[in-house]
Formats: sequence, C-alpha cells, structure tokens
Amino acid sequence: MAVHRGKIDVAGAGFQRFISPYIPGAGPSDDHPTVGDWLLIDRDTFEPVRVLQRMNLFKRRAPGDPRKEQMIAANVDTLFIVASCNQDFSVARVERYLVLAREVGVNPVVVLTKTDLADDPEAFAAAARAIEPGLRVESVNGRDPASVARLAAWCGKGETVALLGSSGVGKSTLVNTLRGSDSIATQAIRAGDGTGRHTTTVREMHRLDGGGWLLDTPGMRELQLSDAATGISEVFDDFIIVAQHCRFSDCAHGVEPGCAVRAAIAEGKLTSARFDRWRKLAAEDNINPPHFKKRAPN
Repeated sequence: MAVHRGKIDVAGAGFQRFISPYIPGAGPSDDHPTVGDWLLIDRDTFEPVRVLQRMNLFKRRAPGDPRKEQMIAANVDTLFIVASCNQDFSVARVERYLVLAREVGVNPVVVLTKTDLADDPEAFAAAARAIEPGLRVESVNGRDPASVARLAAWCGKGETVALLGSSGVGKSTLVNTLRGSDSIATQAIRAGDGTGRHTTTVREMHRLDGGGWLLDTPGMRELQLSDAATGISEVFDDFIIVAQHCRFSDCAHGVEPGCAVRAAIAEGKLTSARFDRWRKLAAEDNINPPHFKKRAPN
C-alpha cells in the first residue's frame, strides 16, 4: 500500500499493518517489494516471503548513484503523466515519462493541470500532443470536480492509475479531488518561478469509491532512465524510421555523407531540438553511440 523508510504498509484480508520490506535471499532491487506489489506473507510472523509475479514495474536510476536502481511502482494499468500549465512545463520531461510508460507497456495519459491559472492552456496541450501522434492529453483544473471528472474513465473498478510528475504540478490535488477528500496535504507553488514544494513524501496507494486505485508518488524532477531502449525507440520512432535511410548503417547523424536524419532536419521534417533530446536519452540508456562501430554501407 505504501513504501516508507524502513517499512512497508501492507493490507490483506482482515488486516493492515506495517512490516519489514526485507526478504531473505532477495536480489538488490527487483525482488524486493514496492508500492503496488502483491506479496506472499507468512501468516504467523507477517514477514514477506516473496513478491508475486508482476504485470509491470516502473523504475529509474537512483538519484546520486547511477549504479543503483530505484523502484517506483508495480502493476499499473494507466500512467497519468502530470504537468502544469506554467513555466515549469517541459516537453523533455514529459518525453522521459512517456519513454518510461512505453518501456513497461503501460497506457500513458498526459494530464495538464492549473489550467485556471494559465492565459493560454491550449498552447501547452498542443505542445504535449506534438510529442507523439495519438497521445491522449487532458487539460484540467485539479480543484474542480467537474473538470477532473473526465479522468474517471481510467479509474474504474480494478484499475490502478499511477501519477508521475514534478513537485507542485498538482498530483496530490488530483488525488484529493478524484477521491472527494482532502486527506493529502497540498501546498501552493512558489509565485516566483512556478515550481512547487515537495508535498507527497512516500509512494502510496489510495482507494477510490468505485473500486479503482490511485498511486501517488513524490515529485521527481530528475528521471534518469535505465534499460529503456524499447521505450525510446517507440517515442522517437520518427527518427528511427528516417535513420534507416542513412547511407551508413552506423551513421552517428553528425558529419557523415548521406545522413537521412540531418537531411530531414534541414528540410524541416524533423527538429534539431527533438534530435538532441533523442541522442541524450539514448546516451543515458547506455546505448553505444554509432560512431564507436565500424562504418559500412547499408
């Protein structure tokens, strides 16, 4: 139900309690429980025995130590990528969350908040929709139940929706409105730069009256991807497709002759800003740059 420092909150038939997350013999990351997991627990000692097979798992490189991974959530049906209609909005950040969703095979929905504070919220929606054809984008006022109601379609019985986004974008406000309660503390954004203060400090599941679940997470400005080659390829498939027409199979898309990617950028079919983000994400994922390989014609 929730991950705290040194303890996890678990719920089963007729009980809910805090227990140790330690499982003897488990691996350093994936074999330990995270929020959203189903656990086999010893009925006498209440100690976890093992994590049951997951439908999916969200994880990232641990902040401050790229050698380690941090699990975010498991068994998610839909990912709400939450961003606000202010100066904190970042296409690059939304792309990162989208890559994460595509990598684990979870349906993503971009939820733009604070529309009531924006002069032109449609401009933010257009920027989000331009990231990927067919990407679902919903613009809402998180404090207005009538506005937030359009998100209810993904929150039905048996559905688990995870919310990811930076601090201050309104994740906890969305959870409160969807639940019809004020059980989660929320804080106003800083007027000077539009960024928020950390409110949610633990990853936690919240039950909806209709039988669905909302999984709230602490704000993450730093999302270092790990093993996300498939997700990157899906989000940036426009570059992947064009790159197949480069003269050399290992084209680095720099100064090589016959580079179809550079030609497409020059013609305005692709953008250099999106190209730079693609290369940065690929480098983060430890994909060997093409120029490290021997060049040969296709």
